[in-house]
Amino acid sequence: MNIVLCGMMGVGKSSVGVRIAELTGRMWYDTDVVITDRHGRISDIFEFYGEAHFRSLETEVVRELSARDNLVISTGGGLVLKPENNEMLKKNGKIFFLRASFETLLKRVRADETRPLLKNTGKTAETLGTLLSERTPVYEHVADYIIETDGKSVEEVADEIVSCVGPGAVVKA
Repeated sequence: MNIVLCGMMGVGKSSVGVRIAELTGRMWYDTDVVITDRHGRISDIFEFYGEAHFRSLETEVVRELSARDNLVISTGGGLVLKPENNEMLKKNGKIFFLRASFETLLKRVRADETRPLLKNTGKTAETLGTLLSERTPVYEHVADYIIETDGKSVEEVADEIVSCVGPGAVVKA
């Protein structure tokens, strides 16, 4: 069984995923990192090929990773908007929605120019608010567990997720 992390950009999916992998002995994959390693910068993919092409690359990565076992998978913020991705991830995984307040997310993403959906909009707060209101119901729907992250350290969030998974979280060497 895989541990899958979903949620908005800036919520900490990558940091928490790395920590869960350390605690459990599982391999960690970030879908955005896999895409970047194979195809180049995500902002370039968006600019030259469009968001639809990027979403198809995400689905390819999900197909590959969900076929494996005992992974920690940090997903891109929009990955779970495609039902096909959720079906594949749920077949062999538990999905954890990492939830943070708008204020927390804005503080974390405001200075990050690498995020293609916020890049050069001049309306970071407005765009983030729109994405949050559109995506939160989807995250809540697909999640097996909802983990509140406001005011918690990466360690605390990772520990909470590992305790939800139970004794099967740790992979024996």
